[in-house]
Amino acid sequence: MFTGIVESIGYITAIEMQGGCKKLSIKPLFSFADLIIGESISINGICLTVTDFTATLFNVTVVPETLRLTNLANIELHDSVNLERSLKLGDKMGGHYVQGHVDGVGEILEIAKDNSDAWLVKISLPEKLAKYVVNKGYITLDGMSITIIESTPHWFTVTFIPHTQEVTVTKQYTVGKKINIEVDILGKYIEKIIGAYTHVNSH
Repeated sequence: MFTGIVESIGYITAIEMQGGCKKLSIKPLFSFADLIIGESISINGICLTVTDFTATLFNVTVVPETLRLTNLANIELHDSVNLERSLKLGDKMGGHYVQGHVDGVGEILEIAKDNSDAWLVKISLPEKLAKYVVNKGYITLDGMSITIIESTPHWFTVTFIPHTQEVTVTKQYTVGKKINIEVDILGKYIEKIIGAYTHVNSH
């Protein structure tokens, strides 16, 4: 479980294909000295497992299904990614509960200045996710907990403040960029509960 608050940017230092999987070596901008083999870490919002590490970098393996469903399929050497270690008991909840299970991929449609140094960004929305995206609700974009400004069945908008631009991969966002999306799990639970209630009361 994660919070959607990015701890560090990481840089891809090596990519190796092994049996259809993509092995990534990642160097965090800030040291992750307390890593252990087998722990979960969020890479652009994707929950992956640390397979080995050194004092300066760590490795993860991305399986074919994850490559098919996320933007890690397009990752290249020297690209940057958002990093967050898993939530520990007693940690502050700065964002919202994030599973690290990407629900779909959106595409940046527009980037505009929001009458300030903040960016107002329009992102396409996979049709299957539209029902979970609401105005002023939470959404996870490349592992970042972000508040939705406006939502429609086909797209939504968010704002990236200057601080977010500085400390995350958003500084590299351009029109056409693919973004990992995880919707707020609360909406899924509500849907299931209401569905079960409706089913019971329809008989």
